Amino acid sequence: MSAFMNNNTLQQLEQLIDSLIDRNNQLQTDVSNLKDQNSKLIDENELLQLEALENEEKQKDASTTLSGLLDKLQSAQQAN
Repeated sequence: MSAFMNNNTLQQLEQLIDSLIDRNNQLQTDVSNLKDQNSKLIDENELLQLEALENEEKQKDASTTLSGLLDKLQSAQQAN
């Protein structure tokens, strides 16, 4: 009986190890995919930050232009 239990235990252990190896391989693939996705998201985030800065600059320029135009209008109204 002891030899049978040992053989049975070894088979179970072998199945468990195979299962763990498969799971480990899947997790390594998942990690690799997540690293790729993270890298892409970092690049996208940097691009969006640059676009936000550019839009902020455009908004400041537009605001300055509008302020200048309002000043001109006010000066023209006061002159009349």
